[in-house]
Amino acid sequence: MSGELARVVIDAAAVSQPLERIWTSFGYDELNWTATPRGRANMSALRSIFGEPAVVRAHNLLTSGNGRGLPHWSSGNVYHEDGNGRPVYDWSQIDPAFDVWVENDMVPLVELGFCPIQLSRPSTRAFHEMPSSYGDYEHWGWASPPRDIRRWEDLIAGVVDHLARRYGAKRASAWYWELWNEPDISYWQGTVEEYCQLYDVTVAATRRALPGAQVGGPATTDRGTEFLARFLEHCLGGGGGRVSKAPGPPDFVSFHTKGAPQFERTYGVIGLDGAAGDENRSPSTEKMLRDIEVNLDIVRSHPSLAHTPVFVDECDPGVPSHMGIFDNRNYAFRNTEYYAVFQLQLMAALVDGLPVGRQGVSLATAWAWYMEGDRYFEGTRSFFTASDIPLPVTNAYRMLAMLGADVVRAQVEHAPGGAPTAGCIGALPTIRTDGGVVAIVWHHNDDQYVHGASQVGLEFNGLPCAGRAVLWREYLIDAQHSNSHTAWLELGSPQYPSAMEIETIRSRASLEMVREETLDPCPSSLRREVILPCPAALLIEIVPR
Repeated sequence: MSGELARVVIDAAAVSQPLERIWTSFGYDELNWTATPRGRANMSALRSIFGEPAVVRAHNLLTSGNGRGLPHWSSGNVYHEDGNGRPVYDWSQIDPAFDVWVENDMVPLVELGFCPIQLSRPSTRAFHEMPSSYGDYEHWGWASPPRDIRRWEDLIAGVVDHLARRYGAKRASAWYWELWNEPDISYWQGTVEEYCQLYDVTVAATRRALPGAQVGGPATTDRGTEFLARFLEHCLGGGGGRVSKAPGPPDFVSFHTKGAPQFERTYGVIGLDGAAGDENRSPSTEKMLRDIEVNLDIVRSHPSLAHTPVFVDECDPGVPSHMGIFDNRNYAFRNTEYYAVFQLQLMAALVDGLPVGRQGVSLATAWAWYMEGDRYFEGTRSFFTASDIPLPVTNAYRMLAMLGADVVRAQVEHAPGGAPTAGCIGALPTIRTDGGVVAIVWHHNDDQYVHGASQVGLEFNGLPCAGRAVLWREYLIDAQHSNSHTAWLELGSPQYPSAMEIETIRSRASLEMVREETLDPCPSSLRREVILPCPAALLIEIVPR
């Protein structure tokens, strides 16, 4: 290991487990943007980036409103009542969204919420009217428990029946159905018991319209462990408050984690780096993994849930999605290679960090898409910036899509007394069904303001393609490669780029191959050395030619 600070040793002959592609999922608040021209284009682009059908989740399916999407707000506007108080359903806002999802082979995780205005309870809170706000309903009424639980039950049955008829019961039976979002915080103005009552009738209504539908929840936050525990006790027969027979084990259990609390809006002087006025802050991988483990332990405490899928259906390094660098400069990481490498090492920890046979995460949803009205590289939690230019994080998902079918063994060794100069070195190596080996190696530090580089040795043993001709390819994400943000900076950070400048930025947005060579024949073991900046991710393919 002379001169090396770390060596990654990969044994391609030692398969440890099948690779669970838990990252093929994303979500967003702004349902009404789905069928816009930009929404359609970006949905199609994500289908290609993920490389396979993705699970998609959106808020506000049942929220009342004018059907105009705004950052962090939208409205499916389904439920109404006529002059005689009879329910009337309007599908004009939700059908276009589901059409786009189905056209792109997405698998909807249908979030059944929030409360329509005509089912919300009268406000008991003072609300100061402002020209930029709508009224009591937008302030909190959407988070109200429905005033008439039977009308809610009929609404859910109507929604599920409509979607099953429009897209086919077979297709809809493969979807997931979830009640509400984050009911442990202000998004739910009722009690745990009221939520459990609503869950009971929601399960009954969903399965009345679509027998065999997969229904679960409760989509709690990282702080909602008590709520999650009480919900599961209720489902399994140990809790009170039900209006009917206990629904039984949920078909999936869901909860959320975020890597950092909201970075407060500073109202500071706005420069090229964003709004000034806050100390350096960054996301925490350790916090996210700890959140997930604590919630998993609650699920694992029930033996009957041992084989129940667990969805972390919001799994993000920062919150909220619609704030960016002009609110607080610490959101800058979302524009850069840091976000890509953060997601890679987090997904690797989730798929490779649990002993085989122990219940883990089945789905990890990136709550990110795009934002209408964004300036270029605004720093919102998005896959695309203005002009639908892909952000560096999309290349993390392109790398993940290239991985093989099974995980193989890897060991990271540090030189005596040595350590990476900036962060940690990690790897996720896999093997393809044709014997090709695909591995991602990264250099990461949670502190977004730490940079440096380390010499890393790569050692591949037990290569199944030994004796045959292979291609060695390297793909790199760092500050200089696979990085639309760097291309924009090099042009002077234009907020009104010309068509030629946009194409220049876009030309740097895809995953870049930095090396390709033929090895004929391929030996059984290979050793290489690389200099890996921090943050950076390197994907190596050793595949049959």
